[in-house]
Amino acid sequence: MAAPALIALAHGSRDPRSAATITALVGEARAMRPDLRIEQAFLELSKPSLQTVVDRLVRAGHDEIVVVPLLLTEAYHAKVDVPSAIAAAAAKHPGVQIRATDVLGLEPRFLEVLDVRMRDALRQARVRELDALVLAAAGSSDPLANQSVARLARTWGAHHKLPVVAAYASATPPATGEAVRAFRAEGRRHIAVASLFLAPGWLPDRAAELALEAGAVAVSEPLGAHPELARTILARYAVGAVELVPV
Repeated sequence: MAAPALIALAHGSRDPRSAATITALVGEARAMRPDLRIEQAFLELSKPSLQTVVDRLVRAGHDEIVVVPLLLTEAYHAKVDVPSAIAAAAAKHPGVQIRATDVLGLEPRFLEVLDVRMRDALRQARVRELDALVLAAAGSSDPLANQSVARLARTWGAHHKLPVVAAYASATPPATGEAVRAFRAEGRRHIAVASLFLAPGWLPDRAAELALEAGAVAVSEPLGAHPELARTILARYAVGAVELVPV
């Protein structure tokens, strides 16, 4: 019996860099598990849609599908958009089992990826000294999602023994520029901003722009196609595949 297919479901963006990054990340996962059928899909703004990919997999003979949402927090998209898209796909194919896993989330080991991206940014900016960090995320109307970002920021700050504050590109304060200015008001001058986004796009670009205008010395690139994220996708898939097995 073939293993369930895996669909890595991203949000989607009009920015072509976003889809290219998701393609590269899915490529990392395929390289780690060449035995699996792994596809990518998007909730909106990019193609292919989840429905299109499910139709394709069903035509290829797959009747078990695990969907891993490539979302960093359990907010609106995870709670509403993903279940709605899966319900629509399942209704079209009543004989096919489609299960969504937990979202990609904010794993503590993603801090290692943040460090890699930050080192690259500091090297390009020729900065050797920092006295504060800002962790920039998308932000959400869901306070629990924002709290998860703030917790990760505290963990990161404890690791580096530096003050760290979470900032958000939408929905809730502080914005990245506000966070940088607050640190500068304390007399700190070497402030770097880490982009806690999965892929490039308008929000991370805006967060970076505001941070640099406020005096940040460096802004890192989003997490991107890193092997650690690919391993997490496969870990989520493994749990979802087991849950498809009848007991």
